[in-house]
Amino acid sequence: MSTIGNIIWILTGGLAGAIMWCAVGAALCVTTIGIPFGVQCFKIAALQLAPFGRQVVNDGDGSTLGVIGNVLWVLLVGWILALAHVLMGVVFALTIIGIPFAVQSFKLAALSLAPFGKRVV
Repeated sequence: MSTIGNIIWILTGGLAGAIMWCAVGAALCVTTIGIPFGVQCFKIAALQLAPFGRQVVNDGDGSTLGVIGNVLWVLLVGWILALAHVLMGVVFALTIIGIPFAVQSFKLAALSLAPFGKRVV
């Protein structure tokens, strides 16, 4: 069932979102300071490509750098990305068929707010 969900997800915008995340990640990796943020973009791009059957879990290491990274992430881009995923989730939730896609959008919104210290399994 997750395979069918991922295929439909890719066709309804998942591929475009993953390409966008990869482009932003590549742009961030150009600078040394941006590399950790670029790595987080690639993590979200992988989840954006196939969110069904995968979960976001805490990495277990609440390091100070991870907290600082999350604060900078939220202040600079995280809130905008999370808002976009929430709005997309609300649109998906308007129909009964779209409810599973809304759940995945909300999962991506949570990861978009604080990607440091999270792992996708």
